[in-house]
This record gives sequence, structure tokens and C-alpha cells, in this order.
Amino acid sequence: MSDFTAQSSAAQAFPGAPEAGFGDYVALLKPRVMSLVVFTALVGLLVAPGGTSPMVGFTAILFIALGAGASGALNMWYDADVDAVMKRTARRPVPAGKVEPREALTLGLWLSALSVVMLGLATNWVAAGLLAFTIFFYAVVYTMWLKRATPQNIVIGGAAGAFPPVIGWAAVTGDVSIASVLMFGLIFMWTPPHFWALALFMKSDYHEAKIPMLTVTHGRAETRRQILIYTVLLAPVALALAVTSVAGPAYMATALVLNAIFLKGAWDIWRRDELAAEADGYAVEKRVFKFSLIYLFLHFGALLVDALMAPIWGGPVLGLI
Repeated sequence: MSDFTAQSSAAQAFPGAPEAGFGDYVALLKPRVMSLVVFTALVGLLVAPGGTSPMVGFTAILFIALGAGASGALNMWYDADVDAVMKRTARRPVPAGKVEPREALTLGLWLSALSVVMLGLATNWVAAGLLAFTIFFYAVVYTMWLKRATPQNIVIGGAAGAFPPVIGWAAVTGDVSIASVLMFGLIFMWTPPHFWALALFMKSDYHEAKIPMLTVTHGRAETRRQILIYTVLLAPVALALAVTSVAGPAYMATALVLNAIFLKGAWDIWRRDELAAEADGYAVEKRVFKFSLIYLFLHFGALLVDALMAPIWGGPVLGLI
């Protein structure tokens, strides 16, 4: 379909909607989410033993990114109805009427096939298989089923966002190791407190969209308790990664400091009275949510620093596993 035809069709389907531009099709790929995928996959690739050539590494990251974009497009296609209700997502290209749902679906399917096949040809079929499973898990298991069916949507669905470093690792080694599984575990355990902190001050959106987020089904008090529980469970996973062969002094120090801060933030959220939270505009919840964003970035950044500095300070701190 030509750009002109696509724009005309979108305008007919959504009268009065502005015509789609290149940026709208880029937005379908969820570039902010893609940036986290690219970064964690890159770290997984760079810390994997053996290494790979810059060209193969670049190609692997490119197609992992396209796979993430495919997942985003499929998610926006299926979730257009709930996105239209929520203030946070109402301006996305499909609910805003800039891109037709079938265009988002077509783009998502083509990018899925392209990314998986090309990653397999460029690296190996273990990495390609993991990428295919990740796209399927996010688009079908999470988006089409879990998100609208259970308050555990974020907990189970978080697996989709946790696979990129494992895929990056597999692109180099052709296998999965304890270190790559712990990188997966770090993201997996981080996801619930990260999103539930957001849900605490975005509760009306999920109510209106009838999404069974924990805040909707179990209330804010239980959500606060679960944030604390998952943050307590997250800390040992983050610290376990420090004793693998991919971590060094930078990661050890980073993990100790950041997990202490995150635990303190989760404790503060748990102790909060709802009236006090409303009175100050959920300042603590917003602070913890913002911190959770840099928490993950700094953990993976520290792994990258250790990989680059390993020749200087002699490799891992403990390297037990």
C-alpha cells in the first residue's frame, strides 16, 4: 500500500484525523520501549564470552530492535480500543486515527518475520527462536490474554521484556547460561514494582479501560504491599548476578547501592497512607517510579563497564557461577 493510499484510508476510517507521517509509523514501534530492549540486548551481547565481529553484533542488535518494534506494532493494533480510553495512550497513532489498525497489524507481522529470519541467518537459530518466542509472548500471551484477564498481567507478561539480554547472549554463544538467566531475572523481578508504582498514580486510566491492574482488582493498599514484596525478592536476584563471570567491581557496587535505595523507596510506598499520598500528589510513588527507570539502566551499564574494564581489574569480583 502506498503512503498516499494508507493516509487516505486512515482519513476515511477516522474522519477529521490528521494524515499519518513517518513519525507515526515509527511511533507504532514504541521507540522508548525499543531503546531499553536495544540497550539490554547490547549488554547481553557484549558481556557474552567469545565475542563476535562488530558487523555481526550490529546486525544482531538491529534485528532484535526490529523484533521489539514488531511487538509494539502488534500491541497497538490489538489494544487500540483500550488505548483510546486511557489518557496516557489516547494519542498513539491507531487510537488517534492517524494509522489504520490493519496497517499496524501488517507492519507488525512483516517485521516479526523479517527480524526472526534475518537474526537466524546472521547469528544462529537459538537466538532467532528466542526472538520469535518473545514476540509471540508479548503480542499473544500478554497483549491478547493476560493484560485483560488477570491482575498478574504485569508479573507474567514481564517475561517478554526480560528476554532481550538472553537473546543478545545467545546471538554470540548459541546457548543460554546462568548469567544470561540472571539478567533475565533482574528485568523480570524489576517489572512488577516498576509498573505498579506507575499504576498507583495512574489508577483512573486502568479503571476506565477496564484493565485488571492490581490497583483496580485488589486496591492500592495491596499494591503497595506487593511492591515491597517484589522489591525484596528483586534484591537477591540483582546481587546474585554480581557473583557471575560477567560482573565485576562496578556491578557489585552499583547493585549494593541501587538495591538499598529501591528497598527504601518500596518501604516508603508501603508505609504511605492513601490520604497523604493524594495530598502531596503521589510524590513518593512518582519518585520511586522515576528511580526504577534509572535502576535498570545503571545495573546493565555497570555490567558494560565491567566488561570494558576487565583487563584492568582482573575480571569478576567472585565469579562463582
